[in-house]
Amino acid sequence: MDTAAQEKKKSLTDYMRIWFKGILDPIATVLNRLGIAPNTMTILGLLLNVGAAFLLSQGQMFWGGVLVLIGGPFDALDGTMARLRGEASDFGAFVDSVTDRYSELFILGGLTFYFTQQGDWLSVMGCYAAAAGSVLVSYTKARADSLHFNANTGILTRVERYLVIAPLLLFNLPIIAIWIVAVLANVTALQRIWKVRRQARG
Repeated sequence: MDTAAQEKKKSLTDYMRIWFKGILDPIATVLNRLGIAPNTMTILGLLLNVGAAFLLSQGQMFWGGVLVLIGGPFDALDGTMARLRGEASDFGAFVDSVTDRYSELFILGGLTFYFTQQGDWLSVMGCYAAAAGSVLVSYTKARADSLHFNANTGILTRVERYLVIAPLLLFNLPIIAIWIVAVLANVTALQRIWKVRRQARG
């Protein structure tokens, strides 16, 4: 597959933006009319995930999963609101991305605390591997972008990780969730490294 074809390939995140545009735009329009700022939605989403992390640390997997599930749409709404206001900016995208990383790390931190209290050290290592993979997925793309490479690839980006973690927490299956993320997030980082390597070699 040539470079041009690779550039045109859409990720699940891209497709979901298209699929849910008809839902997100009207909600974002209403929130804008109510005078709610996009940054407020970003902070609320972060706070929901902090609350989820606390519940997870106490072993409340279902209710923690509920907050994670509720917090997910905030990540999409803040950007949609900014776009409809004509206020989308590089700094706003930067803050949104950083907040996403904090949210994920809070959630995995809550699970790490819980498994530590249970003496489940294998799951603690799973949380560490999941956190490392999640950060590396983001870092490899950011570093590639800074060097003018395209690293938009991988099987477990932010949206996919959300779709793995939230439902499995609701079904009280946190161990399965963390190991799926631990393995596939690191695979995604390696996919991005390989893609950049191919571009660098021409």
